[in-house]
Amino acid sequence: MDKWKTLSSDYIYKSQFGNLRRDKLELPDGNLVDSYYVNEYEDWVNAIVLTKDQHIVLVRQYRHAAQDFFLEVPAGKPEGMESYQEAIIREVREETGYITEYEPIKLGEFFVNPATQTNKVISYLFLDAYQAYEQDLDPTEFIDVHLIDLEEMERMISSGEINQLFTASAYYMAKSFLMNRLKED
Repeated sequence: MDKWKTLSSDYIYKSQFGNLRRDKLELPDGNLVDSYYVNEYEDWVNAIVLTKDQHIVLVRQYRHAAQDFFLEVPAGKPEGMESYQEAIIREVREETGYITEYEPIKLGEFFVNPATQTNKVISYLFLDAYQAYEQDLDPTEFIDVHLIDLEEMERMISSGEINQLFTASAYYMAKSFLMNRLKED
């Protein structure tokens, strides 16, 4: 199977939040697609933040595109020349005030939607986290911090109380990691 061939590209829109690109493509069978739209976004980071007493630190915030509030894991994107790990440490501290003495554990790196988006989400696990700071939010962030018992998290995902995909996927990756670690001990 051959890749699709890009014949031309132009930008419909560019902003600090992402770009919308229109590509003209030639498919492997020679057919043309005049307007294939690609959303260019920077990579994202997120984390399951687990406290010493087995609570997950979540943030509740309004998401305008969905016109609703969501209970999510802390997340964001690297700033400047930050590594993914540096970015998630900063984001967790800014959004929640929580830190850990341990290095974050990388759970995985996955494309968000490779059909129409260019970015990945990189998920981490923080162990034995504790609150050491007050929130330090950006001017557009209005975030409430919630502690959810680790045992309650799966029920909340199953019931739809937590319905943000990256939160659910990060939780299940963390659960798998923790279960495998228990087997090794």
